[in-house]
Amino acid sequence: MKNPTARSKINSPALAAALIAASGVFGLAAIKVQSRTLTGQAALGDWTTDAPGVRRKITVADLPRPYATRSVDNGPFMIRRPQGAWPKAPAGFTVELYAGGLSNPREIVTAPNGDLFISESDPGRIRILRGRTPAGKPKTNELFASGLSQPFGIAFYPPGPNPKWVYVANTDSVVRFPYKNGDLKATGRPQLIANVPSGGRLRGGGHWTRDIRFSANGNKMYVSVGSATNDFEGSRGREERRADILEFDPDGKNERIYAYGIRNAVGLAIHPTTGQLWCSVNERDVLGDHLVPDYITRVKEGGFYGWPWFYIGPHQDPRHPGEHPELKNKVIVPDVLVQSHMASLCMTFYTGSTFPAEYRNDGFAAQHGSWNRLRRTGYKVIRVPLKNGAPTGEYEDFLTGFVTPEGHVWGRPVGVTTAPDGALMVTDDGSNSVWRIQHK
Repeated sequence: MKNPTARSKINSPALAAALIAASGVFGLAAIKVQSRTLTGQAALGDWTTDAPGVRRKITVADLPRPYATRSVDNGPFMIRRPQGAWPKAPAGFTVELYAGGLSNPREIVTAPNGDLFISESDPGRIRILRGRTPAGKPKTNELFASGLSQPFGIAFYPPGPNPKWVYVANTDSVVRFPYKNGDLKATGRPQLIANVPSGGRLRGGGHWTRDIRFSANGNKMYVSVGSATNDFEGSRGREERRADILEFDPDGKNERIYAYGIRNAVGLAIHPTTGQLWCSVNERDVLGDHLVPDYITRVKEGGFYGWPWFYIGPHQDPRHPGEHPELKNKVIVPDVLVQSHMASLCMTFYTGSTFPAEYRNDGFAAQHGSWNRLRRTGYKVIRVPLKNGAPTGEYEDFLTGFVTPEGHVWGRPVGVTTAPDGALMVTDDGSNSVWRIQHK
């Protein structure tokens, strides 16, 4: 019997497209299902069933058994944006190319004065885009700071209209710069606030993104630190202070674990009315096409979310048989399960006033796209509808179109934020662009 955890390599984009077609999932289905919510096996889907307005609801009952399908290495075949290719939003919305020619744009955050701060992680810098010309491009494009270490998360402190600092989450630390509204250049050197376990190219490896948010009252600072491994491989020392959301005072003191067992909470957000902390999570790999679902959820203080021994409630990871039975009934089931391996990254809440009223304070999350799924999924921005601040369990495709009909990929959403004029801004590190979505 072959090893069920082995991964097959798909090297040919044409072969991948043929396999996807052979799976029996057809793009025309999206046209027929936009008026209802896909459930059960139909909700698992792939990119060919994506379209603005398509809703899905994935439940615990929909989870297959581990190794029901073979894991594959099917990374995106990246191409330049073809002529005529453009992101697609729901009817009534327009999509514009706000900025291009960036270098690995990742998280995007709106400053209190309306400036857009963008982390360009690979070159290690923070960029500011300001305003909009008659042609729809930034009036101002400046580098705020450089020489950083794979920066990702950005936050302003204290919360409110007049911050004094801008915090940046590097892969190995949290630093802050003196800041006042309108600054286009850092006016001082970065001040070290806290060290965190490093990732990526630095010692420690594994997930490298670190996001950062402050509680609504500004008393606490939250920093997400992903795991070093997929499922606790190798030395356990590598996972110390990892797969957690850490809590600090704003000056970096009094560190503690706010929530744990979260494999990789790439995106953090604070709900604008409830003040609750939310996160957007990449779950583990090599259990099959539909395990384990990524998720978006409210974060419970002291909560345990399963990694690495359990997933989505009391489901035991087969690579850890019988381990930690005392934790089995403590595993929290996340609020919104999304398609497995979509690589759910940054998230935000829509706080503008130009979208239809039903969008107000709903969640939006960027899905970077799968690399380890036979039927490609992700490469889109989804909406998480809320009712009185609570999720319904459903999510809706909001921005799609980053995959060609042949299955090639030209765009990968990363960051989302609300601009001062009510537009939703999306960074895309596939085409190194920023997209602007507005309601007509």
